[in-house]
Amino acid sequence: MDKMMFAVRCFFFPAIVLFMMLPAYSDGVSNDAYIAGYATGILKRDYALDFSALVVRDGVITLPVYDLSPEDRAQVQQILSEIPGVMGVELLADDKQQNIAVSSPADKQDTPESTLVPPSEVFPTGFLPTGHLFKPLLADPRWAHFSAAYRNYVGADIDGNNNGSVSFGETIPFYRANLGRTTVQWEAGLQAGVFSDFNLDASSSDLINTDFIASVYSSMRTGQFSSFARIFHQSSHLGDEFLLRTQLERINLSYEGADLRVSYELPYGVRIYGGGGGIFHKQPSTIKPWSIQYGLEFRSPWRIDFAAMRPILAVDFKNHEQNDWNADISARAGFQFDNHQAFGRKLLFMIEYFNGNSPTGQFYKEKAEYLGIGAHYHF
Repeated sequence: MDKMMFAVRCFFFPAIVLFMMLPAYSDGVSNDAYIAGYATGILKRDYALDFSALVVRDGVITLPVYDLSPEDRAQVQQILSEIPGVMGVELLADDKQQNIAVSSPADKQDTPESTLVPPSEVFPTGFLPTGHLFKPLLADPRWAHFSAAYRNYVGADIDGNNNGSVSFGETIPFYRANLGRTTVQWEAGLQAGVFSDFNLDASSSDLINTDFIASVYSSMRTGQFSSFARIFHQSSHLGDEFLLRTQLERINLSYEGADLRVSYELPYGVRIYGGGGGIFHKQPSTIKPWSIQYGLEFRSPWRIDFAAMRPILAVDFKNHEQNDWNADISARAGFQFDNHQAFGRKLLFMIEYFNGNSPTGQFYKEKAEYLGIGAHYHF
């Protein structure tokens, strides 16, 4: 218990200090001016719009587009949302534009707090569309994305106290459409990931375990509400050097399952989510099927401009029937770098803490606790 409390203090105290220091380093006015100039330049190049009505407040762009077709509106939405530092894009297509006043540094202090409410977004439709209706779960140890992390086990370890962890994965939407004439959108696609752990204390940094996860998914979004459902396969495989060195009896861990998560985005960059699922066609057959998942995330709407970085904090909880519904806690905190992007994915550096039954497939019965730091690419 003492080790756990020490780890929690090491994780949360620096995060709280960073968030308290944020107002001293953030300059929302200059950031908004930069975004407004960038957006105006792009729109002048491609569209004949009334730029005098473009407003940027706390990273949120508001623009009347009543002269554009629905297809062009979706394209403008996507282009503006990719500008570094943009937190949201609201396109007004009715008389609401009459209520917009052009912001300036002089009136910035009077900006209403309601502008920090996430605006409704409409994403491009069709085959292989850009963007994603459901945002990634930042603290989920098994969310498919590209990452590399170092982990130091402070409790029971899997194999050695110093481990390296890498993941390779992606979420690819194949098709997206609106439901009738509504703003409700849905998409279907493929999500797949590979998660590997290595013993850095071994002479050859032995591969310990690799988990393979592949799924077909469907997601929906309307306003700040989104959902993500999938049917997936997961299998787990031990490394050759690990087996030769430990003579551990391998479990033929493989199963298919289905789950659902729902998410709601609150003001000030806060997001909550929850859901659950079950597994079937499982090996070994004695595995109990049901699980639930829930969590909380914070992506700061304010940016530290000298490094173009944005504070991030996320906590994820999982409870498995197999483990008597004990909670697996995964917490991460760090920074998202808005100006470091690849293929629409932003670079995040986060410290992490985990306590619960190991997320590493072959060791799902074992308790694990670790502190680490990692680099991640998330959309």
